[in-house]
Amino acid sequence: MNRVYVCSCFGVTEQQVKKHAADGACTPRQIASACKAGTDCGSCVRRIQAILGRGACPRRDLADQGESVFTELEEAA
Repeated sequence: MNRVYVCSCFGVTEQQVKKHAADGACTPRQIASACKAGTDCGSCVRRIQAILGRGACPRRDLADQGESVFTELEEAA
């Protein structure tokens, strides 16, 4: 299996970032909260932004339209 590391500090792979994005993390800060990527030296933040900018975040369309990306959470509350 070919692993492309995005964050060397915490050993976070591109696949892990994409999974967190699919789970709803749409910003580098949300990715950092999920797996710590981008919280040490910061050299991976631009790479994370590039991954998220390529459509890895399924809720980005909602955010671009000004709608809430947390609809499921709001409905549960």
